[in-house]
Amino acid sequence: MHARIAGVGGHLPGTPVSNDDLVRRGVDTTDAWIAARTGIRARHLAAPGDTASSLALEASRRALEAAGIKAAELDLIIVATTTPDVIFPSTACLLQGRLGNVGAMAFDVQAVCSGFLTALAIAGNFIRAGSHRKALVVGAEVFSRLLDWQDRATCVLFGDGAGAVVLEAADSPGILAAAAHADGSQHGILCVPGQISGGRVGGDPFLRMDGRAVFRFAVRVLADVANECCAAAGVPVSAIDWLIPHQANIRIIAATAEKLGLPMDKVVVTVDHHGNTSAASVPLALDAAVRDGRVRRGQKILLEGVGAGVAWGAVLLQF
Repeated sequence: MHARIAGVGGHLPGTPVSNDDLVRRGVDTTDAWIAARTGIRARHLAAPGDTASSLALEASRRALEAAGIKAAELDLIIVATTTPDVIFPSTACLLQGRLGNVGAMAFDVQAVCSGFLTALAIAGNFIRAGSHRKALVVGAEVFSRLLDWQDRATCVLFGDGAGAVVLEAADSPGILAAAAHADGSQHGILCVPGQISGGRVGGDPFLRMDGRAVFRFAVRVLADVANECCAAAGVPVSAIDWLIPHQANIRIIAATAEKLGLPMDKVVVTVDHHGNTSAASVPLALDAAVRDGRVRRGQKILLEGVGAGVAWGAVLLQF
């Protein structure tokens, strides 16, 4: 038994917020500064009534429509998110209720920017084991609510959105290999160290990042995990049709592609118009490439990501 992607979908809330829009809102920066260092030109920010589950709902509906599958047919729902609607129940259960599905296993995965890849690997293993046949895997974030808008080094980087895929059991290969790792000793380079206790927020509730340390770590592990995943599948990196990396920073993306020996015309880049959407960034990029015709059936697609934890991973697909 194999697990193949039957449909993809994505959703970005509201209208794009440009770099110049941030300047007008009072952020001490410039479009040139942001674009030169990150490649980001715009991002989408959730409205006050938006939640991870509401963004996930729109992306999920599009993925289900593309797959030709009804929500009632799902027997597994996994949501990767760092920004759940509430402490509990899980965002996956809230999404399940919104979709009208009853009875599917539903739970969240919290691995920040690599969360979607972790969730995809988990769902693929459930299907390969034969216990489940149709799974919805979603990355959904309202990351803007974790940002300190006075910290120009971080607030310009992130945005909100959701991406989803439907996995189904198949006779032919879909997920060829997956690899995932973490190094908790590096947790301090990217974190939100606050906590809730006794009804009060303790510590620092905003995202904090050592940008240089994250850059160095990301480029090293993304190249390593890509090679590991391809080696596990017996597929040379040169045979990859498309690399779809975590959309965090164009310099990280370009440096990783160079280390892998892949030209940039084989790399899907969407960071310019939605910024870093954490767990949503990889499925959003996949959805964009499927809908504009770049990614087609039969191609080999390598997905990869790295984020807080520090956690990183990759999934190789026969799309």
